[in-house]
Amino acid sequence: MAVPEDLRYSEDHEWVKEEDGNFRIGITDFAQSELGDIVFVELPEEGDEVTANEPFGSVESVKTVSELYAPVSGKVVAVNADLNDNPEFVNESPYEKAWMIVVEPSDPSEADELLTAEQYEKMIQEA
Repeated sequence: MAVPEDLRYSEDHEWVKEEDGNFRIGITDFAQSELGDIVFVELPEEGDEVTANEPFGSVESVKTVSELYAPVSGKVVAVNADLNDNPEFVNESPYEKAWMIVVEPSDPSEADELLTAEQYEKMIQEA
């Protein structure tokens, strides 16, 4: 199970990568493996506001539909449109091709409250 060291993680299994003051967000390898084959991804529009710990979209697998929870608050400045036609990217490449949104944070310090890779690994091992 891949847990890249350079990312931060939410308890809801989203990952966050800081890039030039913005945050790129997706779901973790653990989350996609628990969900099974992803068949549809619903994401917000560019310009939408997201709020930390509130749903910003959903992923649908052959088993279930799961809400996506924003790990930070802010304005959506990019959306991965490739996931509309290629939802399987979430299973194949959760940290590269399957990023979901990029957020311009309203409070960058929210990211400091997210889990480190080590803390996230411990959490999923105890699950």
